[in-house]
Amino acid sequence: MLAVAAALVVGCAAPAPMIQPGSVSLDGSTPAELEEFYAQEVEWTECGGGFDCASVVVPMNYADPTGETIEIAVKRFNHTGDGDAVGTMFINPGGPGGSGVEMVESTTSYFSRELRESYDIVGFDPRGVGESHGVRCYTTEQLDEWYAKLYDLETDAGWDEYVADATAYGEACLENTGPLMEFLDTISAAKDLDILRGALGEETLTYFGFSYGTFLGAHYAELFPSRVGRLVLDGAVDPALSYAELTAGQNEGFEVAYRSYLADCLEGAACPFTGTVDEAWERTVQLLEEFAANPIDSGDPDRPVTDGELISAIIMSMYSPGWWPTLTEAITLAMEDDGTQLLQMADIAADLDDDGNYPEDEGAFQLIDCLDYPVTLDRAEITANAEALAAENEVFGPYFGYGEVGCATLPFQSTAVREPITAAGAAPILVIGTTRDPATPHAWAESMAGQLESGVFLSHDGDGHTAYGAGSCIDEAVDAFLVEGTVPEDGLSC
Repeated sequence: MLAVAAALVVGCAAPAPMIQPGSVSLDGSTPAELEEFYAQEVEWTECGGGFDCASVVVPMNYADPTGETIEIAVKRFNHTGDGDAVGTMFINPGGPGGSGVEMVESTTSYFSRELRESYDIVGFDPRGVGESHGVRCYTTEQLDEWYAKLYDLETDAGWDEYVADATAYGEACLENTGPLMEFLDTISAAKDLDILRGALGEETLTYFGFSYGTFLGAHYAELFPSRVGRLVLDGAVDPALSYAELTAGQNEGFEVAYRSYLADCLEGAACPFTGTVDEAWERTVQLLEEFAANPIDSGDPDRPVTDGELISAIIMSMYSPGWWPTLTEAITLAMEDDGTQLLQMADIAADLDDDGNYPEDEGAFQLIDCLDYPVTLDRAEITANAEALAAENEVFGPYFGYGEVGCATLPFQSTAVREPITAAGAAPILVIGTTRDPATPHAWAESMAGQLESGVFLSHDGDGHTAYGAGSCIDEAVDAFLVEGTVPEDGLSC
């Protein structure tokens, strides 16, 4: 019997405004009906902490730019160096669904002093996200109920029930989000980004994208190669991959990352595992099976810890080695029937706030992803994909399958074509891969850099998701490129 939980198969103002002139030299390729968006005046208002905030108006549907509009929220960190800024650097933290407005608030944690002194750094919430016109689907109470359900997907009844529930979720997203739901794709977001560039007075785009942000950046370069300034894409997503290929790559990537964690754990004195990496891997499989059959106490009688909490904590911890000691402690306690720390980690992974609420825009990840990756509701194909994932590895594979159902049951289906991106004629673009990156495997960055006509590949030998900020030669190369325009050697590795 294949009993799967819904949570696992769906995915993983102050006064004194300042006016920024909107007059720019518009590229000749800009359609006349879009010029008013590029020429709009952006009103910056102090919004606390030394930041300025604004919103930029863009068309909801670029095929009908005279129709309904939406607003994109932006937040600016003003450069700290003397004199004028080198320019404006736009940032995207990934996701899809990550908030650039939130990311820029932590500028001092993400970016070097050299970048902070040189650039005004602008974070933006893409359409459907955060403070922009955000996605709305289910309430926290509805999500709790849905995620608690188990589906036996080997039976017709179980399959039909899951499809019906996934369909209901999509219908709720449409009802609560409105017509924007059809226009959350990355191509539209890239067009928004170019309007942001023009409205903020930049002739070319300087951009630092992480993870999904590399996918957005690559599409921008494909659409607007002559407007590419200095682009850095860290933790690259291969734009040619299908939904199934993307999931298979992550399935392998998380195994590589977890085996690296296990090797590190076994070298320490406090590791809950013993023996070889293979033996620790097998013990993890056993723990998942044990917690699925007999959940352990979390301190909350209504929330026992199951295999779902364990795999969530493991997955989250693979994003940064800084989480490894916490994961080690949590697994050690769980082996003693104390799931308190695993539950806390799972709640962080689910982005629950202190009151146990999900973000209002929790559906953004799925809806954006689904509009970028065409799938069909083919039970045989989806089941075969899921079985292949489970056969590939027993830790992550069983939890990575059946995500296609959530996309195939949405009211709007993707018409995107997944193919290589060349961005012919663009200025040099830095593409960075990390050797043991769980979420965006190293091979994806190699592939993107090879596809881009002007791609420059940088390789970081390390653990965790993305490379910048790890203190390697990558940091120095990126800073020199963004500040001075110095293009590093293709294939730089450290």
